[in-house]
Amino acid sequence: MALASNGRSQIIRTERGLTIAGTRITLYQFMDYLHTGHPPQFFRNYFPQITDEQFDAAMFYIDANHTEVEAEYQIVLKQAEENRQYWEDRNREHFARIALIPLKPDKEALWEKLRVQKAKHESQA
Repeated sequence: MALASNGRSQIIRTERGLTIAGTRITLYQFMDYLHTGHPPQFFRNYFPQITDEQFDAAMFYIDANHTEVEAEYQIVLKQAEENRQYWEDRNREHFARIALIPLKPDKEALWEKLRVQKAKHESQA
Protein backbone atom coordinates (compact mmCIF):
# COMPACT_ATOMS: atom_id res chain seq x y z
CA MET A 1 0.00 0.00 0.00
CA ALA A 2 1.70 3.19 -1.13
CA LEU A 3 1.11 6.16 1.11
CA ALA A 4 3.21 8.81 -0.56
CA SER A 5 5.16 9.15 -3.72
CA ASN A 6 7.07 11.95 -5.29
CA GLY A 7 7.24 10.05 -8.58
CA ARG A 8 10.58 8.46 -7.71
CA SER A 9 10.08 6.40 -4.56
CA GLN A 10 7.41 5.63 -2.01
CA ILE A 11 6.74 5.57 1.69
CA ILE A 12 4.74 2.52 2.72
CA ARG A 13 3.18 1.24 5.91
CA THR A 14 4.48 -2.12 7.07
CA GLU A 15 4.32 -4.00 10.37
CA ARG A 16 7.30 -1.83 11.37
CA GLY A 17 5.39 1.39 10.64
CA LEU A 18 6.12 4.03 8.01
CA THR A 19 8.95 2.59 5.93
CA ILE A 20 10.89 3.48 2.80
CA ALA A 21 9.68 1.06 0.12
CA GLY A 22 12.12 -1.76 -0.57
CA THR A 23 14.04 -1.23 2.68
CA ARG A 24 13.72 -1.87 6.40
CA ILE A 25 14.39 1.79 7.19
CA THR A 26 11.56 3.51 9.00
CA LEU A 27 10.81 7.20 9.10
CA TYR A 28 11.17 6.97 12.88
CA GLN A 29 14.89 6.42 12.38
CA PHE A 30 14.98 9.75 10.54
CA MET A 31 12.98 11.32 13.35
CA ASP A 32 15.66 10.24 15.84
CA TYR A 33 18.20 12.36 14.00
CA LEU A 34 15.83 15.26 13.45
CA HIS A 35 14.99 15.35 17.16
CA THR A 36 18.66 15.59 18.07
CA GLY A 37 18.94 18.69 15.89
CA HIS A 38 20.95 17.18 13.06
CA PRO A 39 20.30 18.68 9.63
CA PRO A 40 19.23 16.14 6.98
CA GLN A 41 22.49 16.62 5.05
CA PHE A 42 24.39 15.46 8.14
CA PHE A 43 22.57 12.18 8.72
CA ARG A 44 22.14 11.33 5.03
CA ASN A 45 25.46 9.46 5.24
CA TYR A 46 24.08 7.14 7.93
CA PHE A 47 21.79 5.56 5.33
CA PRO A 48 24.10 4.57 2.44
CA GLN A 49 21.75 1.76 1.39
CA ILE A 50 19.07 4.15 0.16
CA THR A 51 19.15 6.37 -2.88
CA ASP A 52 19.03 10.15 -2.82
CA GLU A 53 15.52 9.90 -4.26
CA GLN A 54 14.39 7.64 -1.42
CA PHE A 55 15.97 9.96 1.14
CA ASP A 56 14.29 12.99 -0.43
CA ALA A 57 10.93 11.19 -0.53
CA ALA A 58 11.23 10.34 3.17
CA MET A 59 12.08 13.91 4.10
CA PHE A 60 9.26 15.21 1.91
CA TYR A 61 6.80 12.83 3.57
CA ILE A 62 7.93 13.87 7.05
CA ASP A 63 7.58 17.56 6.17
CA ALA A 64 4.19 17.13 4.48
CA ASN A 65 2.75 14.97 7.29
CA HIS A 66 4.69 16.24 10.27
CA THR A 67 1.86 16.12 12.82
CA GLU A 68 0.89 12.52 12.04
CA VAL A 69 4.50 11.30 11.79
CA GLU A 70 5.39 13.01 15.07
CA ALA A 71 2.41 11.42 16.83
CA GLU A 72 3.40 7.96 15.58
CA TYR A 73 7.03 8.61 16.51
CA GLN A 74 6.00 9.38 20.10
CA ILE A 75 4.09 6.07 20.23
CA VAL A 76 7.16 4.24 18.89
CA LEU A 77 9.36 5.88 21.54
CA LYS A 78 6.91 4.89 24.28
CA GLN A 79 6.82 1.28 23.06
CA ALA A 80 10.62 1.15 22.84
CA GLU A 81 10.91 2.41 26.42
CA GLU A 82 8.37 -0.16 27.61
CA ASN A 83 10.32 -2.93 25.82
CA ARG A 84 13.61 -1.72 27.31
CA GLN A 85 12.12 -1.67 30.79
CA TYR A 86 10.60 -5.14 30.35
CA TRP A 87 13.93 -6.67 29.34
CA GLU A 88 15.82 -4.79 32.03
CA ASP A 89 13.44 -6.19 34.67
CA ARG A 90 13.59 -9.65 33.18
CA ASN A 91 17.39 -9.64 33.10
CA ARG A 92 17.52 -8.41 36.70
CA GLU A 93 15.32 -11.34 37.74
CA HIS A 94 17.37 -13.77 35.67
CA PHE A 95 20.67 -12.61 37.17
CA ALA A 96 19.17 -12.83 40.67
CA ARG A 97 18.22 -16.47 40.01
CA ILE A 98 21.70 -17.20 38.67
CA ALA A 99 23.28 -15.68 41.79
CA LEU A 100 21.35 -18.21 43.92
CA ILE A 101 22.82 -21.21 42.11
CA PRO A 102 25.41 -22.82 44.36
CA LEU A 103 28.97 -22.83 43.07
CA LYS A 104 30.50 -26.08 41.96
CA PRO A 105 33.34 -27.10 44.26
CA ASP A 106 35.95 -26.89 41.50
CA LYS A 107 34.87 -23.29 40.70
CA GLU A 108 34.85 -21.85 44.22
CA ALA A 109 38.58 -21.03 44.18
CA LEU A 110 38.20 -19.22 40.85
CA TRP A 111 35.25 -17.18 42.13
CA GLU A 112 37.19 -16.24 45.26
CA LYS A 113 40.10 -15.00 43.11
CA LEU A 114 37.62 -13.00 41.05
CA ARG A 115 36.07 -11.44 44.18
CA VAL A 116 39.53 -10.47 45.48
CA GLN A 117 40.47 -8.89 42.14
CA LYS A 118 37.15 -7.05 41.96
CA ALA A 119 37.58 -5.68 45.50
CA LYS A 120 41.13 -4.59 44.69
CA HIS A 121 39.97 -2.86 41.51
CA GLU A 122 37.11 -1.08 43.31
CA SER A 123 39.41 0.14 46.07
CA GLN A 124 41.76 1.68 43.48
CA ALA A 125 38.93 3.54 41.73
